[in-house]
Amino acid sequence: MKSKFLFSILAAIPVALIPLAAVGQIAPERPPDERGAPTFKYDAYALGSYTSLNQVNQSRYGLIGGKAGVTRDFGRYVGITGMGTYYKVSAGSGKPGNPGDPSVWAALVGPEFRVTLYGNFDGFAHGLLGVEHTGGEGITPNISFAGGFGGGVLYNMSQRWALRASGDRIGASFSVTNNTPLLAYSPHLHWDAQGEFGVVFRF
Repeated sequence: MKSKFLFSILAAIPVALIPLAAVGQIAPERPPDERGAPTFKYDAYALGSYTSLNQVNQSRYGLIGGKAGVTRDFGRYVGITGMGTYYKVSAGSGKPGNPGDPSVWAALVGPEFRVTLYGNFDGFAHGLLGVEHTGGEGITPNISFAGGFGGGVLYNMSQRWALRASGDRIGASFSVTNNTPLLAYSPHLHWDAQGEFGVVFRF
């Protein structure tokens, strides 16, 4: 009788411990930030954007397009952002301006740093490296190494949603194919200013 009772107790111990072990397998939630809002690992953003067109000779207008990307956060203040941009629509009023039919796309990645400004406002700055292509203009090379820097402001509407206003300065080396054969169509560094506004979703 005693042996059966002892066996029942020993059998009950692992049954009682199994739920505790299962709970231990669940990753703990990340702690909230200083404002009490939970922190998320990713920020996805979609922005309407403008870029100047300094690599195109005799251009008068920039281009309008879009910018989208994802930032992977490593804590509250540091992350890595990757973005893609595409510009096609002339920012002019319909008057003759940009020669040809220019378009620009780029893929960029780099570190991002954030700071709490005031209330629901956050600020950020990032450095970017990647590639850029300018089409519709007979420009060489087809794809150029590109890089730059930028930053902006986030207004946090809720824990997951925010508005973003930002700007970047992106440099790339291009040359028109008919510049001067004696220069072997040597590309030159051109800097384009970019400005954008849109929404951010955190998850």
